[in-house]
Amino acid sequence: MKKVVLVGYMGSGKSVIASQLADKMGVTFVELDARIEKKCNLSVPAIFDKYGELYFRKLERELFLGLIQDTSNDLIISTGGGTPCYYNNHELLQAEGVVSVYLKASIATLANRLKKNRASRPLLANLNLDYLPEFIAKHLFDRNYYYNQATYTVVVDDKSVAQITSEIADLLV
Repeated sequence: MKKVVLVGYMGSGKSVIASQLADKMGVTFVELDARIEKKCNLSVPAIFDKYGELYFRKLERELFLGLIQDTSNDLIISTGGGTPCYYNNHELLQAEGVVSVYLKASIATLANRLKKNRASRPLLANLNLDYLPEFIAKHLFDRNYYYNQATYTVVVDDKSVAQITSEIADLLV
């Protein structure tokens, strides 16, 4: 194993699962959004507000590519929900030494999780709560091709973090 990359829509559990998986496997965990925030010394919403999404996506590509090309460390990488959808990042999911896992969640699961913390999500902050399931459905439709480039798909609905982590660990052996 060199790089394990978790992809999926926001709220699918990428960061939590990646952190637990890294602990279980004794590998370094990297959250891509946290790396971006550290580089800019700003939160993701602040980066979107100050510089716009295009700037964010370019920086995201640069840092993601750097992590994938880093041959010195095995890593578990949690990406942002849009990471595989821009700048051909989905092609990096199939690079040599990379195993990618799509954490697939239903619209109902995602809406339930995301309604609690919309303010911290730039794409959802100003969205009417009644429109949230429709917004998610449209995004999933648009992003489905990119998410499905992952090596494996793990459905996360009605599963605990421990169950999902174990399921992914079993796929990696």
